[in-house]
Amino acid sequence: MLCQMIIKFKKCLKKSKFLVRKKFTFGLFFLLLTPLSLFSQYAPPVGYFGTTAIHKDSSCFKSWAASCKVQRGSVDISDNPDSLASYGNDEAACGVPDNMVVSLGDGGIATLRFNPPISNGTGFDFAIFENSFNDNFLELAFVEVSSDSINYHRFHAISLTQTSQQTGAFDTLDTRQLHNLAGKYRSGYGTPFDLEELRGACALNVKAISHMRIIDVVGSINPDYGTKDSQGNYINDPWPTPFNSCGFDLDAVGVIHNNTSNILSLTTKNILSIYPNPAQEKITISMFEKTMKSIVITNISGKEILFMQPNTDEISILTESFSKGFYFLKIKTEHEFFYEKIIVQ
Repeated sequence: MLCQMIIKFKKCLKKSKFLVRKKFTFGLFFLLLTPLSLFSQYAPPVGYFGTTAIHKDSSCFKSWAASCKVQRGSVDISDNPDSLASYGNDEAACGVPDNMVVSLGDGGIATLRFNPPISNGTGFDFAIFENSFNDNFLELAFVEVSSDSINYHRFHAISLTQTSQQTGAFDTLDTRQLHNLAGKYRSGYGTPFDLEELRGACALNVKAISHMRIIDVVGSINPDYGTKDSQGNYINDPWPTPFNSCGFDLDAVGVIHNNTSNILSLTTKNILSIYPNPAQEKITISMFEKTMKSIVITNISGKEILFMQPNTDEISILTESFSKGFYFLKIKTEHEFFYEKIIVQ
């Protein structure tokens, strides 16, 4: 009797092992068939393996946004649409990242101009800087580019953040669930974009991107106010944030690849005169019926070489101490900015 019981036990044990093995094999097979999108995650935060964040002091940056004009959005679009964000000024988005920002508000738009234009190169072509104080409190924005200031094309943004519960004003997000949205990384680190993704888009020359629009994501999951990503998902980010510094806080846009052979002439000859250009010992800048409030000269890497506040319509600048090469001139008048390329020989 004992022998028969032992034989039956061994048979049962053998059968159970077979069933476990069979279930494991089936489970593995099912896992392999499961769509990869259910598990896909994007680049992680600063300091983690695989991050795409670029530090503001990286030598990869050749130049920075030359000008910016902001159309402010609401402090809280669901409460009082006419009360607009007010923190910072348009100029804060020009030049290198310095934590001096301009707040866009709900759905606000920053339109930036680049001289020289951004060009499609190998890998990332530019990076956008926001002022998030850590890796998880993130305020997001869409990014659109144009080569003619008329036709804009948006990068295909993706947000995998849950949409069952609204992210509150001080709640956090997971960087790994965000792609092609500005504001993905904390202050001092830029979120990069690759123009190759837009190559072939109608009326877009990816070798000469002169303008960019950065558009605040209204992070509401309420269909009356919310905005969707390229896959039709509502983008859930901290909202509402009813402060004058609400929405995306734009610090800077750094250019990695630019097109120095296609410098934009944004001035008019009968308004601005620069001579001689190319220059050797000095260069004279003269404006017709306009007073120059400030002059900034930067080198091709975006480093400021000269800043002055002449408050006059004509001035001569000594250039004999400048290294030979290309420089970019930015002139501010009472209500306008003017940009030009100068050459020192």
